[in-house]
Amino acid sequence: MPDPSSLRDSTQIVLPRGALEGHRECLEDRFTVTIIEMPERYRIIGSPVEIKAASDYLTRNGVALA
Repeated sequence: MPDPSSLRDSTQIVLPRGALEGHRECLEDRFTVTIIEMPERYRIIGSPVEIKAASDYLTRNGVALA
């Protein structure tokens, strides 16, 4: 049985609030993801394929992922 944390890591990205400035609209247009606003951070949720593509996009555009 897979480890739940590894499944969660492959289906979401968690970023601080300021990290998506200038990228949110493009993420929503280019990828099938849901962006949830939380008080101090954003959660980007999607399929493992979409999360991988969104992670690659964010990295190419200078957003540091933990």
